[in-house]
Amino acid sequence: MITLSYAQKTQIVAHRGAWKNTEVPQNSIAALEEAIKGKYWGSEFDVCLTKDDVLIVNHDNDFNGVDVATTDYKTLSQQKLSNGEKLPTAEEYMRVGIKQKKTKMVYEIKSSKLGLERTLKAAELSYNLVRDLKALNQTVFIAFSYDACLHLRKLDKKVKIQYLGSDKTPQELFNNGIYGIDFNFKVFKNNPSYIKEAKSKKMEINVWTVNDKESMEYFINEKVDFITTDEPELLKQILTK
Repeated sequence: MITLSYAQKTQIVAHRGAWKNTEVPQNSIAALEEAIKGKYWGSEFDVCLTKDDVLIVNHDNDFNGVDVATTDYKTLSQQKLSNGEKLPTAEEYMRVGIKQKKTKMVYEIKSSKLGLERTLKAAELSYNLVRDLKALNQTVFIAFSYDACLHLRKLDKKVKIQYLGSDKTPQELFNNGIYGIDFNFKVFKNNPSYIKEAKSKKMEINVWTVNDKESMEYFINEKVDFITTDEPELLKQILTK
């Protein structure tokens, strides 16, 4: 079993970077830089796999109407974000993030619409990328695909992984070597024993996506490790009162 640092104070993860109040695009390098500037614990971003096995930073199955999984990167790279940035690769994004050491890279591996084989390929390529950049200590992998999480654990017994789905209990995750949970706030509220159960096993607890003051205060009082939010500035205000 790996030993994780158990946060005494709830930390902030900027969801898709700090974009909403800075008026830059989600998942842009500008949003990452704003999260770093805000000194948040982590900046979350989404990674998809193109037809020709290039990892790109994008949330949806398509970008500007162009299907990611069935399109090569050369074609996709001609698309621009609303601030003029070109669609970034995961490598380009990571290289910006690891120039500093304080804000962690919360790396979501998106499930491929083409099926499990491509999802596992994305997971393995993502792990290899981060390992080759010598950034494993600065990165937390998250995924909705449980198979992807298990594949990452098979590749590395120490790499940090958090499962995003709602179909596993903390005990089930723990039994399979997944020592981090990253559940939607509704899952925790509907299963009030999960936080206590996870804490008893020294599992890291992240909750997403919490955007209102009341819910932020609820999870701070529950002493979760991390809150992922589109409103990192608001959460920072609450935490620094």
